[in-house]
Amino acid sequence: MNQKIITVDAFTDKPFSGNPGAVCLLDSPMPEDMMQNIAREMNLSETAFLYPEGDARYHLRWFTPTVEVEMCGHDTLATAHVLFTDGHLAPEATARFRTLSGELTARRDGDWIELNFPATPAAASDTTKGLSEALGAEPGYVGMSRFDMLVELDSEQTVRNLTPDIAAIGKLPARGVIVTAAATMEGYDFVSRYFAPAIGIAEDPVTGSAHCVLAPYWSEKLNKPQMVGYQASARGGTVKMTVDGDRIRLAGRAVTMMRGEMSL
Repeated sequence: MNQKIITVDAFTDKPFSGNPGAVCLLDSPMPEDMMQNIAREMNLSETAFLYPEGDARYHLRWFTPTVEVEMCGHDTLATAHVLFTDGHLAPEATARFRTLSGELTARRDGDWIELNFPATPAAASDTTKGLSEALGAEPGYVGMSRFDMLVELDSEQTVRNLTPDIAAIGKLPARGVIVTAAATMEGYDFVSRYFAPAIGIAEDPVTGSAHCVLAPYWSEKLNKPQMVGYQASARGGTVKMTVDGDRIRLAGRAVTMMRGEMSL
């Protein structure tokens, strides 16, 4: 059995930046252990697996090298990019994905793709034991969302210069830790980084699901529904956001990087 696999750099319009994700378009469901093995072999933040259910609808799952995750923005963007650019869907179609986070949609807007995801706002938390030591910086606001811990730091430069203790981050009571600060770079509202060693990702290059936490937080803080964020990892990437009630519209661009076949 040969399985076609495509890698895409998501939340960027330039190769070798953004977040690389792998996409496996299947004809029918694949055994879970096989999906996990493929994701481990690809060794990217996430590998997406989907199969058609008719009428522009797909069943979509995401795996890190170690576990299945309930929500993944960049590999959903990568998946939609493959569906549109490879002609599986018409340019004007809306892709609909059945996932562990409910129905998610994607549509084209020029060379951008807009995803519709549930908001996962953070509530203020006093769960700060070991946090300063793990980050190597003093947290300001600390909140907990459905999946992640949100930490605001004092400046963009602090976020960019952060060298956290990854092993200590992995022991905190959250899937991952989002660090953020107001942006000083022109054209952006805030910057962020995301660390999730507990699920096999030391630092994620650009994280769509983290922006489902960041968008409601910064929207309230800045009193604006539309924002642009920059994830300041080594690769870097841009995410546009619109807060729409309990939904977040995330927009990004993507670049196909590699096509191949895996012999199984």
